[in-house]
Amino acid sequence: MSSEGRMPPSERLLDNADRGRFELYRGDDLTGWLYYTHLKPNRYALQHTEVASDRRHQGVGGALVRQVLDEIRIREGTITAICPFVVDYLSRTNAHADVVDPRHPGYSDRAAAEAAAAKRRG
Repeated sequence: MSSEGRMPPSERLLDNADRGRFELYRGDDLTGWLYYTHLKPNRYALQHTEVASDRRHQGVGGALVRQVLDEIRIREGTITAICPFVVDYLSRTNAHADVVDPRHPGYSDRAAAEAAAAKRRG
């Protein structure tokens, strides 16, 4: 059977609270993860997104962020965008504007988020 007729592997998002991250699986493979800090009352500071090196440039990061934002919306939570990738994602769409915490939105652009991340690393 040719690869053209195959369905893409199923995706599922897991909240690995013990590790403080959401994990995206395609089939049985862990393809990406997004570290967060869960703050009171129901706010998530989205800290850092990573994609498995063999899965880069395959849309994993975007799928991960979209699913995390959808999950937080279902939980009736809000987010503070600290991760440069998340900030960049949010800057390209208004689809998740309702999930951004109005009092603590995080960084407004990727350059500011990257500069802050570099400063934290020292």
